[in-house]
Amino acid sequence: MTDAQFLSGRLLLAMPGMGDPRFDRSVNVMCVHDEHGALGIGIGHLRPGVRFRDLLEDVGIDPGEAPDCPVHHGGPVEPGRGFVLHSTDWGGQGTLEVAPLCALSASLDVLKAIAEGRGPGRWLFALGYAGWGPGQLDGEMRRHGWYAAAGRPAILFDTPAEQRWSAAWKAEGIDPSLLANVTGQA
Repeated sequence: MTDAQFLSGRLLLAMPGMGDPRFDRSVNVMCVHDEHGALGIGIGHLRPGVRFRDLLEDVGIDPGEAPDCPVHHGGPVEPGRGFVLHSTDWGGQGTLEVAPLCALSASLDVLKAIAEGRGPGRWLFALGYAGWGPGQLDGEMRRHGWYAAAGRPAILFDTPAEQRWSAAWKAEGIDPSLLANVTGQA
């Protein structure tokens, strides 16, 4: 095991100059990271023109009490698949605890609960995810691709999406404007 393994519950921040424009200023909630690979949900970018209530209607759920909030770009893998990152005060079929930060649900029951006003107290919805094969994320971290920040609920639930990348760096005590887009090797 390397130091980069088992990052569940942390925020994975894209380093400047990582070389993949799909992840520019990316913030991912790491939901799974083990010897089989990793899965993160992007929370730093929104899907333009996509609204939560419209998606509920698209899957046949009456939006009811659900707010008309924006939808996050969860990542490039399965961009039509939905995920709810939420507080741990709610759990349903297949809910995964992402300790200590939040929980992850991807079934229709969480969407129905939100529409009926009985869902989690805090949540956000994303389409798609970021995925890595075994050892892939560890290698990217060694090559200046990512930084693992502490998972802070205030950044996840209280900070606007476009401010999360900078806010997460600042919460780590790092001024993101001082980050270099290249590193040396010893």
